Amino acid sequence: MSNAMELSEESLQTIGNYVRRNLPEWVQEIDVQARHEWELRLTERIVRVEDELRTRRELMQNGFERVDTRFEHVDKQMQNGFEQVEKRFEQVDTRFEHVDKQMQNGFAQVDKRFEQVDKRFEQMEKRFEHMEKQFERSTRHISLWLALITVLMMLVGSMGAWGTFFA
Repeated sequence: MSNAMELSEESLQTIGNYVRRNLPEWVQEIDVQARHEWELRLTERIVRVEDELRTRRELMQNGFERVDTRFEHVDKQMQNGFEQVEKRFEQVDTRFEHVDKQMQNGFAQVDKRFEQVDKRFEQMEKRFEHMEKQFERSTRHISLWLALITVLMMLVGSMGAWGTFFA
């Protein structure tokens, strides 16, 4: 025995017509509900994605700020380093100027010493010239005395020879 109810052909026709008339409306209601649920899920998803994007943007912004801060810190360190290098160059320049002055003073002293030595050489040269003149005078005097002595000896010798001649 069957619990199913048997319908007449006419009843089936009436049910079929009823279903055909109302089916588009039912499908539309189901479609509207499904679409509404889908839109809700999509909206929720969009909101979650936007929240995630906002969070990511904030993280990126924080990261950029940290990088900017780090660059500023590195820039300050580099500036300090450059200032220290500049100070060292100034110190080196000062030392070179000091060494240059010392060398100029040393050269000036050496030049003075050379001038003194030149003066001493000039003095010695004058003394040698004076001595040379004295030697020349002495040589002339000696030559004159020798000539005179020679003449006298010749005279004395000739007198001795005349003495034997007169004797």
